[in-house]
Amino acid sequence: MSKLDDRLAELGLEIPEVATPAGSYIPAVISGNLVFTSGQLPFVAGSLPATGKVGAAVSPEDAKGYAATCVLNALAAAKSAIGSLDRVTRVVKVVGFVASDPSFTGQPGVINGASNLLGEIFGDAGIHARSAVGVAVLPLDSPVEVELILEFA
Repeated sequence: MSKLDDRLAELGLEIPEVATPAGSYIPAVISGNLVFTSGQLPFVAGSLPATGKVGAAVSPEDAKGYAATCVLNALAAAKSAIGSLDRVTRVVKVVGFVASDPSFTGQPGVINGASNLLGEIFGDAGIHARSAVGVAVLPLDSPVEVELILEFA
């Protein structure tokens, strides 16, 4: 097992299989020493655990957990491109999208689910720049979507 696998095991987590793309794209692309993941939905065993708008059909707390699931799926995409997550030297940026009820303004708190998990996994290397954006709807009516930019050696 790798160092990152050991850390994930300590946290009671594992990297899933790469989600099959739902369109004409690939899960991750390498440019220089950066890997860019496509936006990842919170699929668990091939299905979404919830659908709908955060602040209406989906609670902010549940959405925060789904954002963490998106991170695991994004890490799976990155791993498929670079071979081993032990090569990651820094989480550069997180972009999180939250399908939001018109009155919901807590997008940063939802995307904290992604940011906090990256900090738990990577420690100081998990500190990153971030955007948390409220949107009207996401693919498949997912409540959240997360993409990552990771630096690797």
